Amino acid sequence: MRRRGLALLPLLLPALAVAEIVVFIAVVHAIGILWAVALGLAATVTGLALLRREGMKGWRRFQAAAVEGRPPGREVSNSLVGLFGSLLLAVPGFVSSVAGLILLLPPGRQLARHQMERYAERRVGGAAASDLFGARHVKVHPGDPIVVIDEEPRPAQRIPAAAIEGEVVEGEVIR
Repeated sequence: MRRRGLALLPLLLPALAVAEIVVFIAVVHAIGILWAVALGLAATVTGLALLRREGMKGWRRFQAAAVEGRPPGREVSNSLVGLFGSLLLAVPGFVSSVAGLILLLPPGRQLARHQMERYAERRVGGAAASDLFGARHVKVHPGDPIVVIDEEPRPAQRIPAAAIEGEVVEGEVIR
């Protein structure tokens, strides 16, 4: 999968350049060349200003999570999405600016952050992802068996869900 994405890169970059040119020409025809250039410059300057702000905000959130002893993964992934959105906004072109704005607005940022966390969880596994992003919360229905595995190598224990009703069970979902 990774190699296929890299193999498509030489095709995607020229396609993006053509799309940027076509969209720029359409914007010039719609609002005029001076306004189109001014809009492009404003987006680039805004993106550069947001790059610094998002970087500093992400660093502060990472430090606060580390001091509080929380897993810093959510703050880091949120900051990375913000930085990538700011970078896309800073790159000249309307297509990249719109993509950057989508990543900077809360719904787009949240969706991209969740996708990034899911990708990281698939790549590193559930246990490592729990260390990065915090424990996953699982809803337990009465009557469902729960398998509890301790750090020490012992056989798994089965506890009926009714025995722990009202408590939150944190751990890795195997199936």
